[in-house]
Amino acid sequence: MPHNLLFRTIFTHIYRLRPKFYRRWNKLYFFLMGVSYGRNMCVFNKIHIAGNGNVIIGDNFNFSSGDHLNPISRNIEGSIYVPNDNSLIKIGNNVGISSACLWANERITIGNNVNIGADCIIIDTDAHPHNYVQRRSEFISSVTSEEYSKQIPTSPIVIDDDVWIGARCQVLKGVHIGARSIISAGSIVTKDIPADCIAGGVPAKVIKQLS
Repeated sequence: MPHNLLFRTIFTHIYRLRPKFYRRWNKLYFFLMGVSYGRNMCVFNKIHIAGNGNVIIGDNFNFSSGDHLNPISRNIEGSIYVPNDNSLIKIGNNVGISSACLWANERITIGNNVNIGADCIIIDTDAHPHNYVQRRSEFISSVTSEEYSKQIPTSPIVIDDDVWIGARCQVLKGVHIGARSIISAGSIVTKDIPADCIAGGVPAKVIKQLS
């Protein structure tokens, strides 16, 4: 066997060991972080969970995070952020995600049989106030974190069953993506997308209907 093929084989086996470890460790990690999950959860490699909110996950959840498990993701680490006491991310059954960021100030609902491609951002908030005065440090230090959060535009996101979201998409606040639709890679979804269509672009628009 040529030396390069030998080293490829060796390093391939080494990389396979980490996912096996994290698959077991992440079940404990999710439990300790208060995440409710169903049967057959497989979360490969390190993932970041933060905030005081709730995360509810159905059966057969699969999340790959960095370490080139998905070559398109490269080494990007996935994250789940539920900052407020009433924040909620609810994920259905048979959902697959690669190195995505899920950020719910209020609520993100993901249906069954959904695929979310590499390095996507799904965020139900603008993260900062629109009023420039309220973005200044003097204002931030003068109010409580709860009062500051009220100044930030936020609206729930709903992704229906059997949706496929391509790599490096952004799904922004208030969006509802209808069942069985496909969002093409690199799109920014700012408005509702109906069921049974392909949508794409910046901002995303319907490209064609699916029969």
